[in-house]
Amino acid sequence: MDMNWIEIGDIAEIPLRGARCVKTPQGKIAVFRTAEDQVFAIEDHCPHKGGPLSQGIVHGAAVTCPLHNWVISLETGQALGADKGAVRTIPVRNDNGALFIALESLMMAAE
Repeated sequence: MDMNWIEIGDIAEIPLRGARCVKTPQGKIAVFRTAEDQVFAIEDHCPHKGGPLSQGIVHGAAVTCPLHNWVISLETGQALGADKGAVRTIPVRNDNGALFIALESLMMAAE
């Protein structure tokens, strides 16, 4: 299946250990940049109470929700520790700093 890669900007626009929010027809996507320059994209709402994960603190390959301190894996979308829940992860491609997300996966998951 062909992925529908959509350019969302440049890695330089996202601070190290930071995020930016991208609005898509399927909802808000949080795009994170780790201290190691890895880039991850997940839905921008915590599975707990819907907190904005894009405003959370990035540590390693995880983000801590700013509302109730749930820790979410950026790699799997799963809540870590004793908490249960998950958000969808979205494929991200980094082409020499230009970032793309694959929206096809979102549409399929939403059906």
